[in-house]
Amino acid sequence: MQKEIMLQQLEQNKMDCLRILKNINPENASFRLTEKTASVGFIYRHIGESVHLLAQFFGYPTTIEGTTMGQSDTGARYDLNTSQEIFDQGYKTLENLVNETSEKDWLEEIETTWFGRISRIKLYSITLFHNSHHCGQIASALVKGKNF
Repeated sequence: MQKEIMLQQLEQNKMDCLRILKNINPENASFRLTEKTASVGFIYRHIGESVHLLAQFFGYPTTIEGTTMGQSDTGARYDLNTSQEIFDQGYKTLENLVNETSEKDWLEEIETTWFGRISRIKLYSITLFHNSHHCGQIASALVKGKNF
């Protein structure tokens, strides 16, 4: 039952993000809410990269580089198809994580660079909330943003 609940949470999180991400195109990928905030394209890439980097703490290796982690948006353009692939691969990794982790292992603490020692379930929750937060930023920038 727990696994099914977590898979449904993951599916809902992904669907909510995809409802927003499907509206990104080359014309609005550079939109920002203010001159100092990150662009739609930067945040999109950040979501995908961060899932892969956080998955490493669970023992899932990645070849994805963290080009957006802790960085400011310099205005570089990101290929939207690549961002979508990174996003999709990241969610597939999260699905594998849920399917491969036993119920008792979710409470096991793991060492992370960013959060110290925390339980697997907390890191999983942080990942989903992180993505929701950034999808909300993208939604706002798509509606109210512009090029600066």
